[in-house]
Amino acid sequence: MLKKIGGYSILIIILIGIIYFFLPNYAQKAFLHLTADIDDYEIFENRTVAASNPQPWKKSPQYNQYEMGQTYQEELEAYETTAFLVVKDTALFYEKYYLGYDENEISNSFSAAKSIVSLLIGIAIEKGKIESVFQPVSDFLESFQEGDKSKIVIQDILTMSSGIDWNEAYMSPFSKTTDAYYGNNLKKLVAELEASEEPSQGFAYKSINTQILAEVLETATGQSISDYATNRLWRKIGAENDALWSLDREGGMEKAFCCFNSTARDFARIGQLVLNKGKWNGEQVIPADYIEVATQPARLMGSEEIIPHYGYQWWVLNYNGKQIPYARGILGQYIFVLKDKNAVVVRLGKSRSKLYTDEHPNDVYIYIEAAYELLK
Repeated sequence: MLKKIGGYSILIIILIGIIYFFLPNYAQKAFLHLTADIDDYEIFENRTVAASNPQPWKKSPQYNQYEMGQTYQEELEAYETTAFLVVKDTALFYEKYYLGYDENEISNSFSAAKSIVSLLIGIAIEKGKIESVFQPVSDFLESFQEGDKSKIVIQDILTMSSGIDWNEAYMSPFSKTTDAYYGNNLKKLVAELEASEEPSQGFAYKSINTQILAEVLETATGQSISDYATNRLWRKIGAENDALWSLDREGGMEKAFCCFNSTARDFARIGQLVLNKGKWNGEQVIPADYIEVATQPARLMGSEEIIPHYGYQWWVLNYNGKQIPYARGILGQYIFVLKDKNAVVVRLGKSRSKLYTDEHPNDVYIYIEAAYELLK
């Protein structure tokens, strides 16, 4: 009997090996790693977004003087939080780290990177590299010059209303999103895209939209988006640590829809820049009018329809009569901008709620409430 079981086991292993051999490269990687992780920069090639002239956060006189309620602490731990940080009046007000992480540990942003790409678009417009959000994508990408794709403008991409055909499936090892994450040729994926409907017909969250924006930026500026972010954003806001932007292959394209790896303190600078309406230490890094439009509910092109929960690659939460813009990643990476408290909240971690209220994961409300508890 034991010999028979052993024989079956060997046969199963051989079959798995055969199946694995015939899988496409990206599916092999998905099979090996099973699920995305906040430390995945270790398995990818990366390009550095370099910091220089760091401006460490000053600490508030009330730094870590207050503690959130036990219920909130338990919720943070239940969702495998690695960092929870609050900046108030441009000073560190509260920060706590979990699971062996600390203030110098970098973590994958996942889709919070989309919000950073949006800011880079705003900078490129201000610098004259892009005419406006109404400029056709076809001016930058040859593959968009024919058919229905030729109708798509940058604003359609920013608002996730491009009409591009894309399977936003995270659990399937054979989905296009898995190919984008684990594959090695993002530009090929973009070039092969087709339009499934007219642009500006409605909101449909598709990560490939942000990858299109990255290619637009690369063509418009003549630089990789990492280099553009280094020179026009990261150094401007006094980041303390180099960030890493994961690539599809060595010397390749940034995974712009995800995979900007940084610390909680430096992610908070992105929120502070938005809170400052694009200004940092007196310098207007991003136009204030772009920040204003990007972080409020978007209006679809040629329509009266409003997307109540989304702007230009920034989510918008309506909470107790307040409008809170925030960046968000799939494992609970959040940068919240609390205008009424002149505060920024960063939460990093390894999981988030699978339940949603008004298009927002339910744990979002926990972190917002915890922050308001601390800021009373």
